[in-house]
Amino acid sequence: MSTAAPTVRNRALSPEELDRFGEELDALRARTVASLGPRDARYIRNVVKAVRYSGLAGRVLLFAAAIAGGLWLADSAVGWLFWVLWAAGALALGLGKILENMELGHNVIHGQYDWLGDPQLNGKTYDWDIVATADNWRYTHNYRHHTYTNVRGMDDDIGYGLLRIFPEQKWKPFYLLQPLIAVFFALYFQWGVAIQDLKLGRWWHGKMTTQQLRRKSAPVVRKMGRQLAKDYMIYPALAGPFFLPVLLGNLVANGLRNVWTYVIIFCGHFTTDAETFSKECIKNESRGHWYLRQLRGSSNLRGGFLINVLSGNLSHQIEHHFYPDIPANRYAELAVEVREICARYGQHYNTGTLPRQFGQVVWRILRHAFPSRPRKAVPMVQAEAAA
Repeated sequence: MSTAAPTVRNRALSPEELDRFGEELDALRARTVASLGPRDARYIRNVVKAVRYSGLAGRVLLFAAAIAGGLWLADSAVGWLFWVLWAAGALALGLGKILENMELGHNVIHGQYDWLGDPQLNGKTYDWDIVATADNWRYTHNYRHHTYTNVRGMDDDIGYGLLRIFPEQKWKPFYLLQPLIAVFFALYFQWGVAIQDLKLGRWWHGKMTTQQLRRKSAPVVRKMGRQLAKDYMIYPALAGPFFLPVLLGNLVANGLRNVWTYVIIFCGHFTTDAETFSKECIKNESRGHWYLRQLRGSSNLRGGFLINVLSGNLSHQIEHHFYPDIPANRYAELAVEVREICARYGQHYNTGTLPRQFGQVVWRILRHAFPSRPRKAVPMVQAEAAA
C-alpha cells in the first residue's frame, strides 16, 4: 500500500474506488491494443525514414561546410556560406539524433512495435545511436524505473545518484554543487545514462571489486568506443584536412540531443507536484495503487504535435508510465480518456507548458541543493478509511 501523502489536489480513494480506477485503465489499454494496426506501422516506419533522411542531410551539409571552409581560406567572401551550411548541418544531424533517441530508439526498446514482427523494430535486439547500451537501458529503465517508478531506494532515476530533487532524499554537503552538476549532466546526459547501471558508487565504497567493475563495464566501454570512433574519427576523417567542422558539428548535434533529452525526462518526473514513495508503498500493491503511483509520480507537457514527436511522445509521460509498451503515437488520444478518468476519481492530472514544467524542475534543483525537510507521509489506506 502507498504511504505517499495525498496532495490537496488529490481526493483520497477507497479500496473499492482504487480497484475500479485500475479496471477502467486496464480496459482502456485492452481497447487500444485491440485497435493497433496499419496506421501505427506507417507511423513508426515514417519515423525511421525521418531519422535516416535528417541524419543524412545533416552529414551532407557538414561535409559541404567543410568544403566551404576550405574555400573560405582562399576567399573570405564565402565565409557566410560556411556558417550557414555548418549551422544547418549541425541542426539537421541533431534533429535526426533526437528523433532516433526519443521517438524511435526509446519506444522500440520498450517493445511497442514487437507485434509487427519486423526484426529492425524488435525491442529485444534494437540498439540505438548513443553511448549507452540498449541492454543496460532495458534493465535500468524498462524494468527498474517502470516497475518502481519514484520509489526511493529502488528507482535509480530519482536524481540519478547525482542530484537531490525531492526533500525526502537525505541531504549531504555534496548537493551544494548540484546546480553546476545539473548543467554538466544535461550536456553529457548520454554518458550518465551509459554508466547508470555500473553502480560506480558501490565500487567507490569497496562493495564491488575493480575486476567486477571491469567485467560489468566491458560492453559499455566497447559501445562508447564505437560511438566515439564514428562521430569523432571516421566521419571527420572523410572530410580530409577540413575535418574540424565535421567533428564540431557532430559534437554540437550530440549536445543538442543530450540537453533536449535531459529537459524532457526531467520535466516528466521532477515537477512540483511529482511525488516520491517509500519502499513500503509497493507491498501488496494492487493494480489500482500501481496506476495511482504512476500518475502521482509523472508530469505531462502541453505543446501539440511537434513537441509530441520531438519528445518521443514523452510529453504524455503519464500515459507512457501507464502503458509503456503501447505505441507512443497513441498517447495523445489515450490522454483524452485518461484525463477524464482521473477527473472522475478526483485525481490531479499534472500537465503544463514546457517553460512552466522545466521552471519547476530548475527550482527543485536549486532549492533542494540546500537542506530541506521531507514532506509528512500519510498512509494512503488509513487516510482513505478515515475519509
